[in-house]
Amino acid sequence: MLELLLPPPVDPLWDLTEAYGADARPERLNLVLGVYRDHTGGTPVMTAVREAEIRLAQRSASKEYRGLSGNTAFNRAMLSMVLGSAPGGAAERAVAVQTVAGSGALRLLADLVCRTRPGTTVWISDPAYVNHRPILEAAGLNVRTYGWLDAEGGFDTEGMLEDLAQARRDDVVLLQGCCHNPTGVDPSARVWEALAEMAVRAGWVPFVDLAYHGLGDGLEADLAATRMLAERVPEMLIAVSCSKNFGLYSDRTGCAVVLGASRGALRHVETALQNAARTLYSMPPEHGAAVVAAVLEDDGLRAAWRGELEAMRGRIEANRSGLAGELSALGWDRQARVLARQKGMFSMLPLSPRQMLRLRSGFAIYGTTAGRINIAGLPAERIACLAQGISAVLAEDAGRPDSPVVQPVPAHRG
Repeated sequence: MLELLLPPPVDPLWDLTEAYGADARPERLNLVLGVYRDHTGGTPVMTAVREAEIRLAQRSASKEYRGLSGNTAFNRAMLSMVLGSAPGGAAERAVAVQTVAGSGALRLLADLVCRTRPGTTVWISDPAYVNHRPILEAAGLNVRTYGWLDAEGGFDTEGMLEDLAQARRDDVVLLQGCCHNPTGVDPSARVWEALAEMAVRAGWVPFVDLAYHGLGDGLEADLAATRMLAERVPEMLIAVSCSKNFGLYSDRTGCAVVLGASRGALRHVETALQNAARTLYSMPPEHGAAVVAAVLEDDGLRAAWRGELEAMRGRIEANRSGLAGELSALGWDRQARVLARQKGMFSMLPLSPRQMLRLRSGFAIYGTTAGRINIAGLPAERIACLAQGISAVLAEDAGRPDSPVVQPVPAHRG
């Protein structure tokens, strides 16, 4: 049997991470995986999360099976956080089940779509999160793309709306709710309004991927587009991740949310999601969900968490503005302006795949070949080094005689 297995494609992000691990240069810089790092280069456990863990350990609750929907207190907390808790609001016509992180929510909801309407077409952005297409296609769905970036690296309003004008009734349109991965470029509020009108008029279903809320413009602002869509469209799917904004990367904590035209329309949804979960992983892990529920249900812990989240957002903003400022000082004003407009954990550098390879080989700086870097993983003392490397690569192709000489900066060892 095994000799018939053809060589499968490698995951590009983990392949790059392995290459970074094998690089012996002390100045190497890993900007590949999307994890938040503090000024020491570490990925900290949030104080509110740690306190919730201590309280849960002291309580010593049973580790008995929770059930196919996971932690129900967590599910209620997710609905309230994402959709609000106002009487008569969208949360009252929604159902949620806990999943194995955001990727598990994407797959569970994709399976629901396929079981409901096999062969459905799902539209994703171009470029998109690297795992969107594989997850959707593995569930048996057809994938088409809509435009996202214009020639200058900004948001392509005309291209996106023109492409999505081709979406038919009962198609599904996958939208990242904020802090677009990989570009860091988001639609304006006006574009989100146009998308809501288009969805209602054409009859396609929005499928919102929420993985970075709280790390762009702030928690409430980052959820505004999702909440607006939920109030206006009859049906909607939402995949929620707690990996980034709670720092629960390895605890794999997420939630799948389905909105119907009415509460009655949801009568079979939770069972369908449970059945899909049963065949994929049976039930999700308890720990991360219990932590999130403990944080969100306690006023003090919730306030502490939001304060920490805001501090993380501020650090990310400072990294991005610092890099844009360094690039501008080196003479790359246009590239700096594009970079400064981006949001969230990721930024798309103005470099071609060949230039990204040059950045890696010449300066030990690791990002994806598409140009994505994790701006949230950039140590502040390496910002100038990164800017100089980008400048040198740009200048090589521009043929500028004044290309700066870049001296390696020692990696931070704090």
